[in-house]
This record gives sequence, structure tokens and C-alpha cells, in this order.
Amino acid sequence: MSETNQPSSGRTKRAGAASGGARGSLQGKSPRASKGPAQGSAREAALDVLVRIEQDRSYSNLLLNQTLQKYKLDKPDAGLATEIVYGTVQRLGTIDFFLERFVSKGLAKLQPWVRNLLRLSFYQLHYLDRIPDHAIVNEAVNIAKRRGHQGISGMVNGVLRSVLRSKSELVLPAGLPAERRIALAHSHPEWLVRRWIREFGEQAAERLCEANNTPPRVSLRANGLKLGPGELAERLRQGGLEAEPSMVAPAGVIVRGGGNMALTPDYAAGLYSVQDESSMLVAEWVDPQPGERVLDCCAAPGGKTAHLAEKMGDRGEIVACDVHEHKRKLIEEQAERLTLRSVRTLTADARRLAEHFAPESFDRILLDAPCSGLGVIRRKPDMKWSKSEAELADICDIQRELLEAVHPLLKPGGVLVYSTCTVEKAENEEMIREFLERHPSFAPDLPEVPQTLKEQVDEELAAVRIMPYDYGSDGFFIARLRKRA
Repeated sequence: MSETNQPSSGRTKRAGAASGGARGSLQGKSPRASKGPAQGSAREAALDVLVRIEQDRSYSNLLLNQTLQKYKLDKPDAGLATEIVYGTVQRLGTIDFFLERFVSKGLAKLQPWVRNLLRLSFYQLHYLDRIPDHAIVNEAVNIAKRRGHQGISGMVNGVLRSVLRSKSELVLPAGLPAERRIALAHSHPEWLVRRWIREFGEQAAERLCEANNTPPRVSLRANGLKLGPGELAERLRQGGLEAEPSMVAPAGVIVRGGGNMALTPDYAAGLYSVQDESSMLVAEWVDPQPGERVLDCCAAPGGKTAHLAEKMGDRGEIVACDVHEHKRKLIEEQAERLTLRSVRTLTADARRLAEHFAPESFDRILLDAPCSGLGVIRRKPDMKWSKSEAELADICDIQRELLEAVHPLLKPGGVLVYSTCTVEKAENEEMIREFLERHPSFAPDLPEVPQTLKEQVDEELAAVRIMPYDYGSDGFFIARLRKRA
């Protein structure tokens, strides 16, 4: 589940890239190479992150933030390091496919730092403009000298110069099967592409993979207790930013050119939160009313909890639960920043909430379930390489257990909303169908849906599934059920 926006820098693909030629700048401008020692620091910072992602299976966004603080890079070099990390991880499968032919003993036999140095250098040579090829190669060789020995630096130099000589030959073979072609063109694991072709068809699967490689845009949720989205957009424009109300989420505002919007005085003052547009729709479907008692079962980091409180006019009670104590504190920090008084937090496993609350004690329940997260790959590109198909079945078991545990806590006539940030049918539509079959006391309860979302709605299940290519927002699923009175 993802509520905050990953920092994004502009990505410009070179002509001749594997996915089919130049596409121009996706957002902003490509980072320029800086001069002097800081340039090496940017690439060494990126290298440190990539090695740790591979070795520790740590999240790229967390590692990157830690490493940027450690290296104390200025804004341009921090942007370059960010671009290199996310771009290399996003395109990892394609990069390895092309690099393999230039490494005589194979990429797998190289030390992790050497392998990732070649990867990040290839990414710059193949996918980025405005950075001179010679500067990329020279910096890679210098890093290899500092971290290794003459033999390694010579090998790095030789491989990268061979790549440059062969640029026109770096195209995918013709006649590949669909799953292999899409996996290589858009750099996704073949098992995942095969699965999506089976679920959505070849064309939709390719669109999904392509969308996963585009930088996420920054979206803000106006704190309705303090100002509306139109007022927030105007305030941002007066501050020199490009801003416009969202076409997807009623409380949303799209902003461009603002950098990290969680570092502004307006954010600290609680005028807005940073949240994806799809994620904002969850509270709209819960539609809590002032004075009600609402349960948010898996609430951290608290974005949806806060949105629920804002929609209730901060009147009533929201019980926000999370199994981890440190995550419970994140929810409290959100509520404090937004000056919300209706939020009460609890550290508990949602599967055992019956030990804390009486049956039929909540008017509305939100289960924003733990999921595979395959709708937010553009924010966490390392996710697609770290997950396996076998893990998906285990996640479904947990979701099923959660639904069974929390539904008895809902009052007759109350609303249960189930949401995930994945596009997987097993975790979404199939999960809800199974639940309805087991519990005839629940029925689909479709809320009023804006015209812009009509095509994504499953009226039979009272559900909406948003794909990353629909609106440029995260992949999300939301279903709304009502307990019969």
C-alpha cells in the first residue's frame, strides 16, 4: 500500500531504447552531468544503493533517502543519483539482457558492486540524454579504480566501450513470444507478464508494464477542514507552481515542479497531505458521516485514516489499528499535524480485533488489506524483481483471514470497504466474490460514482479497479459491501 509519492526526476529515453525508440521527457528535464567531485559522489551514492538493494532486498526508496543524507549531495546531484537508482532498477531485466553479451564470464560471476556499476553505467548510456558518453565511461572507470584494481577498471572500460561501439545493435530479437517480448521491452519478470496476459490479455498487459516504468506524478489531498482543492491549487499557483484539481479524486490536486511537497510550511501546517489519487478514493467510498464510529483495520501510515476524519468533519471516532507499534506512531503524527481529534490508535493484529471490541460495534469498517503491491511498481520498482509468484497465494490467505475476523464487528446496515494497491484478480475481485458466497448477510453497495470512473466500475461487485495506465495514478482496487439490516 502506498500513500506517499516517490520523488521523481525527469527521464528521457534515448532513441533506439529497447521499448521502441525515443519518447521524450516524461516529466521535467533529464539531469545534466555536473562537473568535479560531486558528479562521482552522485554515481557512487547510486552504486551503494543498488548493491544494497540486491544484497539485502531492502526497499529502494528507504535506502536512497538514507544514502542521499549520508553523501550530503546538492540538489542536482541528488536528482542524478535518484534518476540512476530508479531507472536502473526499473530497466534491470533489459539492461542485463543486453549487458550479458559483453561480459565474457557472465554478469552473475562478477562481484555485486562491479555488476551494478556496469548496470548503472549502461542505464545512463542507453536511456539518458544530456550526459556525454565519455563522462559516463570515465566516471565508471574511476570508481572501479577506487574500489577495485587495475584489472577490474580495465574490464569495466572494455565492456562499456564495446557497448558504445554496438549501440545500433542493441535491439530485441524479432519473433519472440509475447511474454518474452513484453518482459524484455518493458523490463518485467517473465512470470509476471505471463500472469497478466492470462488475466488481462496481451495488449492490457503490455500497457500495464509500460505504465509501470513512467515516473509517478505528485498529488496532494487538500485538508477539507481548512481549504478545498480549488483553493489549494490556487495557493500553489500563487507560489509559482503548476497545480490543478484532480480529475480522479474529489480532494486531490496535481502539482508539478514542487520537489518534495512534504517539506513545505503548508504541509507542516496541515493544509494538505501527500497521497496518490487512487488512494484518495478509498475514503470517498467509505463515506463516513459525522458522529459515526469507524474502524480502520490496517491503518499505517495513516493517510486514509486522516482522510476519513476530514470527511467526518472530525466529529465521531475513528479507531486506527496497526500491528506494529512504530507504525501506530506514524498515524498519530499524521493526526497531530492535521489537528485531528477524532482519531484513536491501537497496536493490534487486525485478525484479533474481536478481543478488543464487541460484535457489531462499528458503523463503518475499512480494511485496506496487506497485498502484493503490484499496483505501485512505478513507486517501488525493486518490488517486481523481489517478489515470486508463490508469495501471492500466501497474501491471499492473510486477506481472507482478515475479512473473516473483522466483518462481525460491523453493525447491521453498516458499510465494509475492502481495498488493495494491487491489480491482481485473486486479491481483488475473486476475494470479494468468495466473501459474498460465504456471507449472504452482505451485499454489494455501489456508491455514487463520477462519470470519469464509470468504465472502471464492476457494478455487480460494487467495486472499482484502476490500472496505472487509466489516469496516471496507482493501480488500486476498492469494493464496498453493506451488511443487511
